[in-house]
Amino acid sequence: MKIWFDILTPKQVLFFEPMVRHLQKSNEIFCTARNYREVTELAKIRKMKIMMIGKHGGSLKADKLNASLKRTLLLTDKVRRFKPDLTISFCSPEAARVSFGLGIRHIAFCDSPHAEAVMRLSIPLIQKLLIPWIIPKNEFTKYGISAKNIIQYKAIDASVIIRYNDYNISSNPKQKKNILIRLEEEQAAYVQKNRTNALTIVREIVKKIGDHNVMILPRYDSQIATLKHVLGNRAKVLDKVVDSKILLRDTDIFVGSGGTMTAESALLGIPTISYNAVPNLVEKYLVRKKLAIRETKPKRIISAIEKILRSDNAHFKNRAKSVMDSMEDPVKRLGQIIKKD
Repeated sequence: MKIWFDILTPKQVLFFEPMVRHLQKSNEIFCTARNYREVTELAKIRKMKIMMIGKHGGSLKADKLNASLKRTLLLTDKVRRFKPDLTISFCSPEAARVSFGLGIRHIAFCDSPHAEAVMRLSIPLIQKLLIPWIIPKNEFTKYGISAKNIIQYKAIDASVIIRYNDYNISSNPKQKKNILIRLEEEQAAYVQKNRTNALTIVREIVKKIGDHNVMILPRYDSQIATLKHVLGNRAKVLDKVVDSKILLRDTDIFVGSGGTMTAESALLGIPTISYNAVPNLVEKYLVRKKLAIRETKPKRIISAIEKILRSDNAHFKNRAKSVMDSMEDPVKRLGQIIKKD
């Protein structure tokens, strides 16, 4: 069988990597992505063979539209030559349009029904949708897919990344703790405008917890430039793309926006604080299971960090192990679905 993967984000690089490696043993695989700083660099780090086609559209609606239209045309030519029997994506709008137009069966994963623009452009055109069991099917049926074509699996997507990577989490006690802050995806169409500015949170942490090692992982060059200008040498701004497993193995406290790295950190048992820049059902699950602490105000985030610094935090690891042990492997579930169909 010929299978085409369209991979759009750094999360998708890590999520699809084990699926690609598993399926390429007995199938011909073609992977595409778009030129997008973190995706391009992470694919190189992970040594994934991906063809870069088109680019990320940025934050403006007109630029997003133009980039998507141009990429759809470029993909059409490449995909028509490859002649896949199946498309797999994370609800890529371009993959959905091209697959529909060329009559290719499309299986998609998704844990982000809050990404309304992407959902409306992709969901009506796919044949099967695989989602975490914690998300009700009606979060997706409203976009135009029948409930019978939605398959739930008992896992959240970050568990796939953890299951197929060796983190070698450091257990050596350190006088100075490593605090890692992940900035949010500020150019996505679903970003809320009335949210606490991440820069305010970063400045407060650097000011109040400056005795420890504070590291910030931005997403865009503009974020890097702003942070370096505002913070100087008071914190380490990570200006190169780094594999999350390398960063998290020495992280003592993680502060994230509620996205994939927040879930990854929480499932590893690292004390995790979510400032919930993009409210979503996976983040709510992590908070409900007490795997992550939600705090959106800078002063309350500082209080949470100080409390973690005073504790041994064994409960985070115990809860994380229990939850990870209860989850299935979506890689195997995908293989079963492909064989069945």
